[in-house]
Amino acid sequence: MFHPLKKIFFTVSFNISLLLMLMIGIQNSSNTRKVNLILSETVRLPISFIIGISFISGSLTGSLLTTNFINQKKSNF
Repeated sequence: MFHPLKKIFFTVSFNISLLLMLMIGIQNSSNTRKVNLILSETVRLPISFIIGISFISGSLTGSLLTTNFINQKKSNF
């Protein structure tokens, strides 16, 4: 029961630490671009921020999708 909670806590804390390191690392970034969304555009963002956020969101999503909350009974064969 506590295993999924440990995994969620570790995943969230790891990705928050990656986000903090990303914020510190892009302080002096001068290359900026706009991201074209379907309906509008974003403000000018550093390229490293766009790549870093996509990596962090993919890591967070992939880790949380594999978490199994259903308590499965083990069958003895």
